[in-house]
Amino acid sequence: MKDYYGKDATRLKAKKLFLFDMDGTIYLGDDLFEGVSELLQKIENKGGRYVFITNNASKSVSDYVAKLHRLGLTNVTEEHFFTSAQAMLMLLKEKHADDLIYLQGTKSLVEEYKAGGLHITTEYTDKAGAIVVAFDPEFTGEKVYKTSKMLTLHNLPYYATNPDWVCPVEFGYIPDCGSMCQSYERATGKKPIFIGKPQPTMIFEVMKKFGAKPEETVVVGDRCYTDIASGNNAGVDTVCVLSGEVTLAEVNAAQGVEKPTFLLNHVKELLL
Repeated sequence: MKDYYGKDATRLKAKKLFLFDMDGTIYLGDDLFEGVSELLQKIENKGGRYVFITNNASKSVSDYVAKLHRLGLTNVTEEHFFTSAQAMLMLLKEKHADDLIYLQGTKSLVEEYKAGGLHITTEYTDKAGAIVVAFDPEFTGEKVYKTSKMLTLHNLPYYATNPDWVCPVEFGYIPDCGSMCQSYERATGKKPIFIGKPQPTMIFEVMKKFGAKPEETVVVGDRCYTDIASGNNAGVDTVCVLSGEVTLAEVNAAQGVEKPTFLLNHVKELLL
């Protein structure tokens, strides 16, 4: 087995834990990529595990399960996911369990955090102990106003789920959390602490959960600055695919933690 550059990638066949990004890696919008179902079945047939680690916090885990079921991956359960929203939930429960938290996010995320025991508000308040911004396809001018007001008038811990500039969809891209936060920085001067990839938190948590060693683990994604960097930061092999956001020129120019171990055109090439 060889990668895009002709590099020997045979050791990928021995991996036991596959950590897949989602948007641009296994699907675009509502279109599941060819070969994904067969690949996931092959991993399980060989005694391995797969987990989806996504920076996209616009959906709850139950929503993601429902989406993949609609796309035909009917064996997927909540155990197959770890998202930036879950990583954020862990941090907030550790540092702000008793605080009122102002959250800009989807209705699904708001309900997930409330169900997780957090005290959440989506309205402007002077009683909050933290501010959280997540990728939000339900973005409105009213949310922009309230979040900008919170950031401007209160010097509070400010977190964001992920630094992605764009989210790939079937027609191209839409602005992701990183772009939203940059607009707030321009307006208020405030920068968030990003929780999701490229931080290795999600990878470490999943490896610990399943007892996987770094040499048994691989991260597969379509962004050098998030997916690949997170895997490299965690000390595991990384596979970049050209089916989503990244271009070949960007991969060629990548350096340091953003340089993937292997490059493939598509995840279906892992079936070889």
